[in-house]
Amino acid sequence: MLTIGAHLSSSKGYTAMLKQAVEIGANTFQFFTRNPRGGNAKEIKQEDIETFLDLMEKESFSVILAHAPYTLNCCSAKEETRVFALNTFADDLKSMEYTPNQLYNFHPGSHVGQGEQKGIELISDALNKVLFEDMTTTVLLETMAGKGSEVGKSFEELKAIIDRVELNQKLGVCLDTCHVNDAGYDIINNLDGVLEEFDKVLGIERLKAIHLNDSKNPIGAHKDRHEKIGEGYIGNEAIERIINHASLKHLPFYLETPNELDGYAKEISFLKSIYK
Repeated sequence: MLTIGAHLSSSKGYTAMLKQAVEIGANTFQFFTRNPRGGNAKEIKQEDIETFLDLMEKESFSVILAHAPYTLNCCSAKEETRVFALNTFADDLKSMEYTPNQLYNFHPGSHVGQGEQKGIELISDALNKVLFEDMTTTVLLETMAGKGSEVGKSFEELKAIIDRVELNQKLGVCLDTCHVNDAGYDIINNLDGVLEEFDKVLGIERLKAIHLNDSKNPIGAHKDRHEKIGEGYIGNEAIERIINHASLKHLPFYLETPNELDGYAKEISFLKSIYK
């Protein structure tokens, strides 16, 4: 069975998101832990959590994915930004334990002129501070497009971060199809080769989720502009190969395409129709 969902608003709580996911034909969903531009997290209500966990089992939702705010930059050149990232990260991981055994995704960050190595060191240092032994959440580093001074545009950079983290058994990777295309990985014509490289560098077992997006730009553009499924440079044929690939088809897929709910519903229906 295809595990597919979209990015939903968390403003009304977990139960509301799950019900909305069911309405659009999804069996998982992604959400921001707080305003994507920063700020305080929404208060978690125990009653909402209990209802959500019951519905999650009833509707056979195996996993959900929380997304850190975009302002979380663990390798910023500004100390106050790094402190904010550390506090936000720690707070989010504490809150994730209300819904045990789920996924938490973050953008590794931008080194802002400090250099890739310094960025890698700062990100891994932050992870060493916020991860804890008895956490049930798996934290995912997202593959990035390589715009500006982003860290994580290559599998090697992600490996360098993971290798420096003491509790790296708590870490995984979320592969974003738009991002890896824009970073220069040819998932259109050589998906097998890209996944073989991922396995060689990181180990395919590190791959825990897929952000399924088309791209407004050709391979290697380093732009990071998502497009609706089938309307960009990646295209439907490549998308079909991705969701049906033996190394990927068991993973949860999350749409971050420029859509409203009806658009997500259409994409989910289409993806189900081409899933084998």
